[in-house]
Amino acid sequence: MLSFTVRMTFDQAEHDAIAEMLCQLTAATRKEPGCVSYIPHFVEGEACTIVIYEQYVDKAALEFHRNTPHFHQYAIGGLYQKMRERQMENLTAIC
Repeated sequence: MLSFTVRMTFDQAEHDAIAEMLCQLTAATRKEPGCVSYIPHFVEGEACTIVIYEQYVDKAALEFHRNTPHFHQYAIGGLYQKMRERQMENLTAIC
């Protein structure tokens, strides 16, 4: 199982556009084979920051996700173009 978070910051003026892109990306991603969990969040008290919690059954499922048309449209062509900063944290499950 692969688990990680992605944290991105955006300009406040992009809040509604970011929310819409994330809703579209989330709906499509959750239908992918191998996607266990995909949950985007706005960070409370930091309206310009999002955190996405993602889990995939294996590396092949993550690669599948990163090669989908919706990932290219909403992440690479949308979120990545509008973000100011991006950080990833790879996670290791304890139990």
